Amino acid sequence: MSDKKFNVKYCVLLPIVLIVTIFLWCCPASFFGSLGDVLTVTQQRTIAIFAFAALMWIFEIVPNWVTSLMVIVISLLTISNKSIGFLMNTGDDSAFVPMKEIMRSFADPVVMLFLGGFVLAITASKYGMDVTMARILLKPFGKKPKVVLLGVLAVIAIFSMFMSNTATAAMFLAFLAPVFASLPDTDAKGKVGIALAIPIAANIGGIGTPIGTPPNATAVGNLESLAGITIGFGDWAMRMIPFVIVMILLAWVLLCVLYPFKSDEIVLEIKKDDHKKTYKDYVAWITFGATILLWMTEQLHGISSNIVALIPLAVYTATGVFTKEDIKDINWDVLWLVAGGFALGYALSGTGLAKAMVEAIPFGSMNIIVVFVVAGLVCYLLSNFISNSATAALLIPIMIAMGNGLLQSGNADAFNAFGGQAGLSVFVAVCASVAMCLPISTPPNAIAASTGLVETKDMTKVGLIVGIVGLVLGFFWVTKFFPFA
Repeated sequence: MSDKKFNVKYCVLLPIVLIVTIFLWCCPASFFGSLGDVLTVTQQRTIAIFAFAALMWIFEIVPNWVTSLMVIVISLLTISNKSIGFLMNTGDDSAFVPMKEIMRSFADPVVMLFLGGFVLAITASKYGMDVTMARILLKPFGKKPKVVLLGVLAVIAIFSMFMSNTATAAMFLAFLAPVFASLPDTDAKGKVGIALAIPIAANIGGIGTPIGTPPNATAVGNLESLAGITIGFGDWAMRMIPFVIVMILLAWVLLCVLYPFKSDEIVLEIKKDDHKKTYKDYVAWITFGATILLWMTEQLHGISSNIVALIPLAVYTATGVFTKEDIKDINWDVLWLVAGGFALGYALSGTGLAKAMVEAIPFGSMNIIVVFVVAGLVCYLLSNFISNSATAALLIPIMIAMGNGLLQSGNADAFNAFGGQAGLSVFVAVCASVAMCLPISTPPNAIAASTGLVETKDMTKVGLIVGIVGLVLGFFWVTKFFPFA
């Protein structure tokens, strides 16, 4: 970090965050309008914690996972039933959140689902499974540029359903580097098209499964803990993988039109993994396949996808496939970021703030379509500038509280017709994933920008088109296929 950025963040932005947080913590309840009439001390503290998290995530004064950790610790110290002594004397009927509720955000079942996904991804890379699968999956697409582009989009999307979007983008950039070098300078547009395919496919592909991207996990976890709605791995995948397929095909047509190829053929050379196979390789492959199969057939065997996620961890560690050195490669920062989002959800529910919002806001007069459109646009706009994970962590608990209000109003039937709680939460998660207008929007975008082939105007143009299509199609898709309420 440059000295100038350091000074701006810590000397200007951090004081602003602290001033806003302290003001919301200490101001008269009347400041919050009609909500202030029923607001308790712990609920007001929760509003201040929400504001602190939002501003810290937006300004990125510290890494996002650090903010999440701070949110959990501050919540434990100020709104849990084991808070600092003098803070427990509120003078009203404040509800304190059970300490174990906040603490369990670190080991929420959905966090364990993500942990299992990371273990599979690390093992796949360690034993060359990712390279082998990429070579096999890309081979049928031949050498025609347009068909190869479709293959790149499809295969990256598949990988992003089970691996980190960032890791997938970085891996395929390495695979495609020789292609960029081999294409003549006269095919500059074709190079841009392939480079843009990396972040587009990585961002869209993650929508396909609950472990594909943190916003999905945030939606699944909060729906289960705050709304009592359980969405299994197979439930999500069967509904959203077709959406991913449609979006990938639309992105393919868009890239072919805007960035046509002049070359007659493209050769993708991914070297075959020739290392000598041991029993560990076979354990890695068989367990990987079995885990995916168990995830997709949850309705048949009844084992929760969150439990299935721990099977590869147990098998791989017991057989030496996954060692203590590999544990260091787990994206703990992502897990803690997701945990912080869950802690915010528990705070909203446990202090009664969600219920107070439901009672204070006239949800009965709200148009359901307007609610979806506003929620989607807010999420989309925020996600283009801050982490999509942080955006989802902030918005989804609020959307669930809003959904509870709609369910208790005269609009309940109309809300359920649009998918209810599940429809609104999943739609917000989708909006976070299709936000990809800028190099800073997502890590895959930054990776594509690092090639030097993609100008910001190209990324903005394509990202905006894909984003708008994703918002519109996502609304109709999710409200049609997520009637879980």
